[in-house]
Amino acid sequence: MRLQGKVAIVTGGLQGIGKATVELFLQEGASVVVADLPKTGGEWNLAADSEPSKYVYIQTDVTQEESVKRLVAQTVDRFGRLDILFANAGIGESAMIHTMTYADWQRVIDVNLNSVFLSNKYGIEAMLAGGGGSIINNASFLGFVGQQGVIANAAAKGGVINLTRTLGVNYAKQGIRVNSICAGYTLTPVITAKPQEVIDEFVSKHPIGRLAEPIEIAQAVLFLASDDSSFVVGSNLMVDGGYTAQ
Repeated sequence: MRLQGKVAIVTGGLQGIGKATVELFLQEGASVVVADLPKTGGEWNLAADSEPSKYVYIQTDVTQEESVKRLVAQTVDRFGRLDILFANAGIGESAMIHTMTYADWQRVIDVNLNSVFLSNKYGIEAMLAGGGGSIINNASFLGFVGQQGVIANAAAKGGVINLTRTLGVNYAKQGIRVNSICAGYTLTPVITAKPQEVIDEFVSKHPIGRLAEPIEIAQAVLFLASDDSSFVVGSNLMVDGGYTAQ
């Protein structure tokens, strides 16, 4: 198992890519802290073979500094260390800038960029004390391309990409690898709730001819979390079905 004995935090871990990553990390031997706001619309359950002693849910608002600071502290208190952070929490948007309010802009930037700063800051503090670790930030192909009706999210993801590069350069010698994944459109609840014609339009933009399953993105996160990627620093791994290659 590639993460045997490791301790991980996954923000936004109650559904979609986050949940798939939590389950995969557990299968690979990690202890996992699931950080998220309470899920609405039903109970959250992991795969039946997950060991309850190996994971814990901590209610976290990733946009609030004290909440993120407490998350990391409680992780270290419970499991003794922090080895892996997947800064995954995020929200979508669909608006043109002339119709967007400043509050709309701030909300997306807070969740999709400022939360990455906060989780990376306190995650790195814990990893420096523990002798190193791996951070994976959930960026997006939207950080590299322009797209109709995606304003704040594209700006936020571009910020995540360059923050990742910079932190990777700054902390590599201390044994902390910082990388990001840049996923294409993925079959998460945010996407599957859209009208079929919108989903079909998303599919048409991916040369592979379909959208990603959450587990396919989680597998890429696992690679960056594990020692399989021991020489990978400051990278932005494209997992987008060819979207940005065309």
